[in-house]
Amino acid sequence: MSGNKARLDAISAVINYKPLAAPLNFAETPTKELFASNVFSTAVMKQRLPKPVYKSIMATIQAGAPLDTSTADVVAAAMKDWAIEKGATHYAHVFYPLTGLTAEKHDSFLSPNGDGSAIAEFSGEQLIQGEPDGSSFPTGGIRPTFEARGYTAWDVTSPAYILENPNGTTLCIPTAFVSWTGEALDKKTPLLRAMKVLNTQAQRILKLFSDDDGSLVSSTAGPEQEYFLIDRNFYLARPDLMTAGRTLFGAAPAKGQEFDDHYFGAIPERVLACMMETERELYKLGVPVKTRHNEVAPGQYEVAPVYENANVATDHQQLIMIMLRRVAEKYGMVCITHEKPFAGVNGSGKHVNFSFGSPSLGNLLEPGDTPHENARFLVYCAAVIRAVDKYAPLLRSVIAHAGNDHRL
Repeated sequence: MSGNKARLDAISAVINYKPLAAPLNFAETPTKELFASNVFSTAVMKQRLPKPVYKSIMATIQAGAPLDTSTADVVAAAMKDWAIEKGATHYAHVFYPLTGLTAEKHDSFLSPNGDGSAIAEFSGEQLIQGEPDGSSFPTGGIRPTFEARGYTAWDVTSPAYILENPNGTTLCIPTAFVSWTGEALDKKTPLLRAMKVLNTQAQRILKLFSDDDGSLVSSTAGPEQEYFLIDRNFYLARPDLMTAGRTLFGAAPAKGQEFDDHYFGAIPERVLACMMETERELYKLGVPVKTRHNEVAPGQYEVAPVYENANVATDHQQLIMIMLRRVAEKYGMVCITHEKPFAGVNGSGKHVNFSFGSPSLGNLLEPGDTPHENARFLVYCAAVIRAVDKYAPLLRSVIAHAGNDHRL
């Protein structure tokens, strides 16, 4: 098929598009009832766990207290029962290897009983640790293949959730991924270690101001997500876009960003329907998406959540991209999250709104109402500016990526 014929067929398919998905009705199920309905949240744990176990797990989440095996067994049993009630047949340790993608290993709750029957089992040991094969994941050259055992470790600070599928559901457990000697093989482990160091150093300054009350200082993040939505027929007509995630050749578009009329313009009906269903699915997973709008480039859009704990926000960012791609298919579109899919128009960034604070003192990067609070703010602000200036090459290397460097 010639390129011209493929394009004409794609245009015809776009013109004749009819939505396949049934319209949503937020009046029947308001968003406040949907929110976190598929999350094993602290509210669910408080309802399902014995009081001593709940206090123990909250001490681990909020203050980093050690987690004992007996507590993990009780949490695992409650988590399994909750997941099965929601139709789950398997659980998965979800981790983020150095591929830049999400990885997961699914295991069934089903366990043979020895007499021809089976029971549903999920122990604290299975919750705390898994052992996926680590030989095919990038390691940065730190070990040979025959030493490539990898372990997933339950991240108790990020809540487990149910991921729905047309044929059932899966209990997803956020985990860190490390080698058998403790080296980080993922993106989460360095983040958790960095958050621990941030708390240690922030506490030093709080002591100088006599403000150390024992509460944990944690970083917060609100990562925005820009993306392109294009009709699936146009996408399938471009092998370069399918293979590389961006166009490698072609003429400049007839209309680009000359008038900036796309930015914050009226959202097309088909795109808005896709956005609303994506948000509905994200609400179920406890992702606090707040803002949606047209971005600068034609066909480019943005979704932005409210800031939250940086570790949880990072997990939610992965879920946002997964849901954008999954729901777009239902509306005959493809979601492209490549940093620079089209030459000559804006690329897609992931701006991160960052801060840190504690439950008792609030945002430590915000001016206060008293000279004491303002002095504390200035010290923290100066420390951040100094760190960015001193470690700029390190920060640059962290975001260095073939796609992002192409955008920049």
